[in-house]
Amino acid sequence: MGELRVRFAPSPTGYLHIGGARTALFNYLFARHNGGKFILRIEDTDTERTIEDSAEKMMQSFRWLGLDWDEGPQVGGLAGPYYQSQRQEFYRKYAKILLDKGYAYKCYCTPEELEAEREKARAEKRPPRYSGRCRNLTPEDVERFESEGRKYAIRFRTPDSGVTVVHDLIHGEVAFKNEEISDFVIMKSDGFPTYNFACVIDDWLMGVTHVIRADEHLSNTPKQMMIYRALSAPMPKFAHVPMILAPDRSKLSKRHGAQTVEEFREKGYLPEAILNYIALLGWTPPDATKEILSLDEMIKEFDLSRVSSTPAIYDVQKLTWLNGQYIRQMEPRLLVQKYIPFAVSAGLGSREELLAKKDWLEKIMLVLRERAKTLEELAQASIYFFKAPTEYDEKGVKKFFSKPGISRLLKKGAQAVSAIEDWNVASCEEAYRKLIDEEGIKGGDLIHPTRLALTGRTVGPGLFEIMDILGKEETIARLNSAVEFIEKHGLEQAFRGEPGTDAAKEG
Repeated sequence: MGELRVRFAPSPTGYLHIGGARTALFNYLFARHNGGKFILRIEDTDTERTIEDSAEKMMQSFRWLGLDWDEGPQVGGLAGPYYQSQRQEFYRKYAKILLDKGYAYKCYCTPEELEAEREKARAEKRPPRYSGRCRNLTPEDVERFESEGRKYAIRFRTPDSGVTVVHDLIHGEVAFKNEEISDFVIMKSDGFPTYNFACVIDDWLMGVTHVIRADEHLSNTPKQMMIYRALSAPMPKFAHVPMILAPDRSKLSKRHGAQTVEEFREKGYLPEAILNYIALLGWTPPDATKEILSLDEMIKEFDLSRVSSTPAIYDVQKLTWLNGQYIRQMEPRLLVQKYIPFAVSAGLGSREELLAKKDWLEKIMLVLRERAKTLEELAQASIYFFKAPTEYDEKGVKKFFSKPGISRLLKKGAQAVSAIEDWNVASCEEAYRKLIDEEGIKGGDLIHPTRLALTGRTVGPGLFEIMDILGKEETIARLNSAVEFIEKHGLEQAFRGEPGTDAAKEG
């Protein structure tokens, strides 16, 4: 069949779900690994469920993830058009061929008649399959139905006996009894094709050699194989990738958290981390212990034989952990570029203002990236570098600001650093260590309240890195503000007067 060709064919009825992104990635990796072509096709024939900007949003998500397609919308190609809504002539042409050859027939059944059939089957505890009542209509029947103004659908005539065997590259041989597959619609009464028919015509005409798609489509495959054979079209190879289940092994739903690529992007996840994570949902690289893989490594190592046939378990905590690993490994210069949109959203300045501070921001990235799991977290964690705290962590106030003599100690801290001429991490630490020795106290007795004074928080990066980034004037100003806060609220007195404490007994 010439070159290897695969496709991803989403319906624009929503945004790019994590499961769809995983299927697209497997197609992409398979094509790139084998030197083939990756096609993007938009299956937009379900006009009632189509969302106007869905296809555009999906393509934006693909671009953001770094998954480029060789043929499709915005790219073009010899097998176009790549929107099913623009391919109606092909479906009509091949539906007529199937009618003429007797592989298909016109069905004039009304929705009410079909529902009555299904109700009767359910009442008799039979599978609600189409009875085939329009299989052998006489010319008189057709004339009567058309005089009544009935519209017709076109149904494919399935074999009454035998077995259709799917040779699946992941599941192996899967057999379906033909008698259990009722005559199915290939063209609806509104003139639009059904999924099974349009899919076959498009895959055939686009030269698709391998159909890699979700497990849920396995039951559609025997129907599609019947159409291929009726048209004497070359059969592609099929591979159905496992389902993705929630941690409790139920079907994924909104209650399990973010699921679209767009949602993860807005929360500050990196495309590299998402690709890495979804690649491992059902696929195991040769080195099973290796959890962090670049896209190039995935391309080099991807093989369908290493895709599992059992469901994969969705674990957003694992994705978040991976995202944190990627943030930690990213160069500060690049991390600044990724961080800026989230800093803008957090009200830390305009893009232009932040770009003007990029050298300063790189220093912030270096001290914050070890703890942040997402870019959104990174922006929130950086707020105190831009704005002096207007309030302090409540537990921190009770633990650190209420100790006797703390205001005097913080004042001494401000005096110690005010004498520094060459402001940097080392000089800040040297000044503080000297004061700690002079006071005969533990390092934490001064370091913890100083951190609270400078950031309003009790945890964060190294104190002296924070001082270095804030600068001399801002550090001193914040220490003095904390002293004012302590004295204004009488925190040291309140501590000494608190019943049941050693300080209260001493008082």
